Amino acid sequence: MFSKNRIKSLLSRPEFSALAIFIFLIVVFTFVNDRFLNSRNFMVILSTYPELALVALGITILMISGEFDLSVGSVFAVSPIVTMILIADYEIHYIVSILLGLLAAAFIGLINAIVTVKFKIPSFIATLGMLFMARSIAVVISGGFPPSVPKDLPTDWLVGRVDMLRVSIFWLIGIALICNYMLKKTNFGSWIYATGENQEAAKDLGINTFKVKTTCFIICSVLAGFAGIIQSFRIKTVITSLGQGLELQAIASAVVGGASLMGGIGSAFGALIGTFLLCFNLLLILFAYGALPFRNPSNSSPVNMSDSSITFLSALVLEEKPRSLALLKPILILRMTSTLGVIV
Repeated sequence: MFSKNRIKSLLSRPEFSALAIFIFLIVVFTFVNDRFLNSRNFMVILSTYPELALVALGITILMISGEFDLSVGSVFAVSPIVTMILIADYEIHYIVSILLGLLAAAFIGLINAIVTVKFKIPSFIATLGMLFMARSIAVVISGGFPPSVPKDLPTDWLVGRVDMLRVSIFWLIGIALICNYMLKKTNFGSWIYATGENQEAAKDLGINTFKVKTTCFIICSVLAGFAGIIQSFRIKTVITSLGQGLELQAIASAVVGGASLMGGIGSAFGALIGTFLLCFNLLLILFAYGALPFRNPSNSSPVNMSDSSITFLSALVLEEKPRSLALLKPILILRMTSTLGVIV
C-alpha cells in the first residue's frame, strides 16, 4: 500500500517528529494510568484548542513566506472588541459586525505588510510596534471598559456544543483544509514556498513577492481576529487583555509543527500538530501532578507557556539550521514539558 519512497517521504517531513512524540506520549501515559485517555481530559484541550490553532495556522503560512508577526495577540483582541461595539452600541447585525471586525484585522495585516515589505523594515520590529499600537487602539475604542455582550447574541453556530466537541473545532478543520489545499495544490501556495526559500530567486522567476507576502500578512491577521471572536463568543465577554502573549505561543506551535523561521518550510497539518502538542504538554503536567481534570475547562483561556520555555525555544531555533531542527525536537519537547510545570 505504501512504497518505500512514500514512507521515506513521510518520515522526512518536518512535522512527523512532532506527531511521533505526540503518539509516544499518549502511549506512555496510557500505559502508566488507564484513566488518562478519557473524554473529560481531552475536553480540556479541545475547548480552547481551535483558538490557538487558528492563530498558529496563520503564523505558519506567514513564516513559510519568510516573515512572522508579533502583533497577532493584539489583533486577537481588536477584532472582537470592534465586533461587540458594533453589535451592542450601533445595533448592527452580528454577521455584518463580525465581517467588519475581520476587516479591521485585515487592515492591520496590510499595514504590517506595507511597513515590512515596502519600507524593508524587519518584520520583528514592524510587528512588535504594531503589537503595542493595536493593543492601545483596543483600549481607546473600548474606552477602557469591555463592551457588553448581548445575552440574546446567537453563538451556537460558532461555539455551541456537538456532544463533547465545540462547533469551533469544525470551523478550524474547514479552514485548515482550505489552507492546506492552498499551500499544496495551488500556484499561489508554490509562490509562498518559493518566496520564503529565496526571495530574489522568486523575483527572477516572475513571482510578485510583495503581493505574496502582503496576502500572507493579511491571512495571518484575519485568522487571529477570527480566533479572538471565537473566544469572545465562548466566554461571553471581551476585554482588552485578550490574547496577551498569544504571539509567542503561536510561533512556538508553528516551529514545533515543523515551520522554519528562515522561511520556505512548514505545513497546515504541522501547525495543528504543533498546537495540539503544546496543549497536550500542559495536560501531561497536570496529570503528573494529580491535578486533572481542570475545574472549569469551558471558560479557560489558551495555554500560557512559561518565559523559560519560550526562551529555550527561540535560542534553539536561532542557533540550529532548519534541517537539523527535527532531530532536536525530542529535546525541545522534553524541555518544554519540564518548564511548563511552573504554571501549575
